[in-house]
Amino acid sequence: MEFGGHRQYVPGDDLRWLDRRALLRHDKLVVREFETETDRGLRLVMDASASMGWKSASAPAAKFAFAALIAGALARLATAGGDPVGLEWIGGEGARPLPARAGREAFERVIGALESVEASGDLGVDPGSVERAFASIGRKAKRGTIVVLLSDLIDLPESTMDRFAALASGGRVLVVLQVLDPEETRFPFEGTVRLRALEGNAVVETDADATREMYLSRLAGIAKTWSRVLTDHGGQFLRAETTDDPALVLRSAVSAVAGRHLRPKDAG
Repeated sequence: MEFGGHRQYVPGDDLRWLDRRALLRHDKLVVREFETETDRGLRLVMDASASMGWKSASAPAAKFAFAALIAGALARLATAGGDPVGLEWIGGEGARPLPARAGREAFERVIGALESVEASGDLGVDPGSVERAFASIGRKAKRGTIVVLLSDLIDLPESTMDRFAALASGGRVLVVLQVLDPEETRFPFEGTVRLRALEGNAVVETDADATREMYLSRLAGIAKTWSRVLTDHGGQFLRAETTDDPALVLRSAVSAVAGRHLRPKDAG
């Protein structure tokens, strides 16, 4: 075991690894982390709720399809290195969790599951979908496990962020990849628009020009909050659009696991 740095204390951490000197100097609870030479497992958490199924006219694919492509590539890298891969779901028609397994067969099972699930479901109606996914990881994923959440982070239950961050307990590595459609990141509409929620029954009629600034500010606020919370827990936040080069996004995710700050658009 080698010393791997410090991170903020999370309830449930082993108190033996509290850095008492840091507490006396900075009045903050931090724990020491250690790295081992054992293989790291990968746990993929796929958001397959209805909002992930959306695709604008300018996008090559729906958000779920893009996220599934990245998830499949990460699974291939992990199994090629001999590491086990598990798959959990938030929403999704036909979604079934896959326990962590290693080898070629495990990779094929992950790909088969990603191809068979259809994005559907309202998390406002079934908030327990998030809890079930995270609870399974909390029970089974060991120290050093890499947990990657692929989601648009839209319409998730309020507790999702804190519940996911708590998985850092036990030395797990957390990465969030927010996948958005280009129209979601730009809000290119003009004049009076009628917007209908993909999850729930909300319908809003508004002036696009008057709404754009507030909408983009709220969207940026979501990313900023997730990024801050993940950083506090030693994790990484990435954002990608469905028009981005998947190879560059994959490189960003791998870099995030390694602890380097590299955004998809800067990965070249």
